[in-house]
Amino acid sequence: NTFRTHSNENGVFNTFLFDSCVFSQAECPDIYIVERLFSSSLVVVVSLSMPRRMNVYHFKKGTEICNYSYSNNILSVRLNRQRLVVCLEESIYIHNIRDMKLLKTLLNTPVNPSGLCALSVNQSNSYLAYPGSATMGEITIYDANNLSTVTLIQAHDSPLAALTFNASGSKLASASEKGTVIRVFSIPEGLKLFEFRRGMKRYVSISSLSFSADAQFLCASSNTETVHIFKLEQHSPSQDEESPTWSAYVGKMFTAASTYLPTHVSDMMHQDRAFATVRLNMFGLKNICALATIQKLPRLLAASSDGFLYIYNVDPQDGGECVLVQKHRYVFEAGLAQVLGSRLLRLFLLSLCRLFETSGEQDEPEEEESPEDVGPQPASQSYAATVALPSTPPSSTTLIGNQDYNNVQAT
Repeated sequence: NTFRTHSNENGVFNTFLFDSCVFSQAECPDIYIVERLFSSSLVVVVSLSMPRRMNVYHFKKGTEICNYSYSNNILSVRLNRQRLVVCLEESIYIHNIRDMKLLKTLLNTPVNPSGLCALSVNQSNSYLAYPGSATMGEITIYDANNLSTVTLIQAHDSPLAALTFNASGSKLASASEKGTVIRVFSIPEGLKLFEFRRGMKRYVSISSLSFSADAQFLCASSNTETVHIFKLEQHSPSQDEESPTWSAYVGKMFTAASTYLPTHVSDMMHQDRAFATVRLNMFGLKNICALATIQKLPRLLAASSDGFLYIYNVDPQDGGECVLVQKHRYVFEAGLAQVLGSRLLRLFLLSLCRLFETSGEQDEPEEEESPEDVGPQPASQSYAATVALPSTPPSSTTLIGNQDYNNVQAT
């Protein structure tokens, strides 16, 4: 399987997989948010020239399906087969992705200047996670299908910096602005399952968290040159008790001693360290990392704002230092990579991960939309007034059409 990339004169890169264009955008040269509905042709775009407007495109046909305007700048967009979520600084909009009807507006949410939120990709639950506080690391779990709050999780002492669900929506990983501790919680219960320590010497800015497809591993990247991979495995106390080894004896001593130590020191002793690490050839650059299976082997993919994609081998048994196996340049013009934001890196990397996850001995066709996936779409709508009003459908407009978006009409 091969892929090729190039960028156009406006600074927006095109990605080609199996000789088919995944995304090409010439009309909006200053896009800063791009989200794709899995491997379908539905792409959501927001540009710097119109930061309050969301455009929904059918990129294969080169047509705009619909667009929506909001009362403030759009900071992030998340979508799955059931819901499309638009996050502003102090409000969140939840749409039914089949007809883009506004289902719920969450008003007066804690100030969220980065638009941090996560939506589970599993359509059976559609859990939405977003900060429950602007000053502490509280997470609100919201059921976007049933439109109700599920639970609140006291995850960290400092404000949140990163959130991500696993593929099934049963686990949520989080990191705070300090970036030293990463925690994994069960969903919907909100119970802490794992606690990992990334480091102790310095605070860092976590740029991405990503589970492997089977949720056995979790990777975390930051503004440092090190990517940490953690293994999600429960330690069996009975095994430690039965083990006659010296290490088991020392472990029991540490466990007993930890009960007499200050809480923060005791917590550090019970936090697991990285199972594997990757040393990136860069420092301070924006980067997004993900775990994927390529030719039945685990790999870590790192896309950085210097215009390179790095692919590392991961030893699932012994971990340790990961080895660089491939390096690809996806941006060719000098200086162009610096204008690519982390959201574009995220789209690029996710597209590659989905390619590798689904690739086999035979090429699989790109997933097509079905009427159950994305229904007829409405015309342009504005939600400027909904910030001060209860959540109601934006208008009485009805729609006719089918999955061919060129036939959609408003009546």
